[in-house]
Amino acid sequence: MQIKLFTAVKACIIHNGKMLILRESTEYEDGVNPGKFDIPGGRIIPGERFDTALHREVQEETGLSVTIGAPFHIDEWHPVVRGESWQIVGIFFLCRSESERVTLSRDHDQYVWIDPRDYWSYDLHEGTRNALIAHLRSIGAS
Repeated sequence: MQIKLFTAVKACIIHNGKMLILRESTEYEDGVNPGKFDIPGGRIIPGERFDTALHREVQEETGLSVTIGAPFHIDEWHPVVRGESWQIVGIFFLCRSESERVTLSRDHDQYVWIDPRDYWSYDLHEGTRNALIAHLRSIGAS
């Protein structure tokens, strides 16, 4: 079986010291982690710039406009989606939002603004958990 390779961009969105996490809905067609929390983001369309993809994904999933900062973590995961093996390489960016008003897409059914140090209290996607640990280490908060 051939593995499909995707590149994804993920937004660690901060507003007033809190970070946004979203819970994946059971209705999400390409979902593999229903009920788990993740951060906004998704696959880059071939030929699309990473920043354009990140703005698009954040807008689609949350309705927020963000300022994109530096990348701070790279990870990968290997889900099976509709019987296909995927390899997703995710690049995580620190982002800022001027608003906390979230409008969820159908792919998610809940959102929470959390203190990043409380990440362990939530059932997080493994890549997101790894990124949050890296973020906290980078700011000396772990």
